[in-house]
Amino acid sequence: MRVLSLLAALLVTAAAHGQRTTVYVPGPGDDWERRAPAQVGMDPVLLDSAVAFAVASESRAPRDLELAHYQTFGREPFGEAVGPFAERGEPTGIVIRRGYIVAEWGDPRRVDMTFSVTKSFLSTVVGLAVDRGLIRGVHDPVDPYVGLVFVLAPEGGGRHPGGLGEGRPLRLFDTDRERRITWDHLLRQTSDWEGTLWGKPDWADRPLQNPQEWLTRPRGEPGAAYEYNDVRVNLLALAALNVWRRPLPQVLREHVMDPIGASPTWRWTGYENSWVLMDGLPVQSVSGGGHWGGGMFISARDMARFGLLTLRRGRWGDRQVLSEAWVRMALTPTPAEPTYGFMNWFLNTGRTYLASAPASAFVHVGNGTNVIYADPENDLVIVARWISNPAVDGLVQRVIASVQR
Repeated sequence: MRVLSLLAALLVTAAAHGQRTTVYVPGPGDDWERRAPAQVGMDPVLLDSAVAFAVASESRAPRDLELAHYQTFGREPFGEAVGPFAERGEPTGIVIRRGYIVAEWGDPRRVDMTFSVTKSFLSTVVGLAVDRGLIRGVHDPVDPYVGLVFVLAPEGGGRHPGGLGEGRPLRLFDTDRERRITWDHLLRQTSDWEGTLWGKPDWADRPLQNPQEWLTRPRGEPGAAYEYNDVRVNLLALAALNVWRRPLPQVLREHVMDPIGASPTWRWTGYENSWVLMDGLPVQSVSGGGHWGGGMFISARDMARFGLLTLRRGRWGDRQVLSEAWVRMALTPTPAEPTYGFMNWFLNTGRTYLASAPASAFVHVGNGTNVIYADPENDLVIVARWISNPAVDGLVQRVIASVQR
């Protein structure tokens, strides 16, 4: 394994300067080298202070994540859980500088829900489809790629006597307005798609305060307004499944997680009622988060690998796992919400998202709070799990303060 680590320190060309620079790439699994903070230009005392701050800033939500759901999102209309939950662990995190591990806390190998960080994995499998020409471009309408969706009835379900219309396949884009929705609109959460998927109406996710507007609100032109909405995220997952015609976790494992040396412990699930018939086989359409349960269950170590991949603009050693062009698009601000790129790449445009971070920094973030912070300017990746959301900027501020050179 030591040999693999040494081989992973590759010589790459720094095109901007015409110089050759050594870039460390972790080996697979636990073959990930550590460095003392001083070896990578960081102050150990200040870094220890940052870690202590993260541990002391644990989220106040219950560690029983199903209970936490019913205290929050579960109180919304149609808020019943339809996917799995798991009790979470203690505050956990990792700091990576120049590719090396310089600090860890909690249990970084523990597999936990990561909520909406899942969206970044979802947009990645869409990016893989674009890179391979399965999707011609993000400004293509989604409808021609999808066709009819045949939903499998839950166990014990099926058609009922006299149930006219039961069992009909879904048409996801059945109006002129919906047929104008593009991949870019779904990726940027600006589609304003109207419908019900997996028993969840779009209006039931973070509903308007006035119930009279739930069914009567005028719909905008696709692309005009940003709205964070997990029903539409799950729509993107189902559309991507229809493009790949195989389970999205298999796509992610083959094209991303195995190439970057992730562990075999992560799992990506959907809902008990999100099974469809695909080429004669039952396939689960995965969810883009844990809003009603499910989503990505993953360790902090594997989150850090994904963060390092995106920090390095899709490159892992001598392999371009995700095209640089896709990463560039993902980091392009959404006109209707400049701090959002493709899901779930949150941008620090104008330093409004994280005041203590450079404007070039970005994060993959989900409820919990789960966050992967990527900072090209300081060559940093920070993973923090189960930290209170207001404390994220404080953690970033403290880690950056420890960077000396």
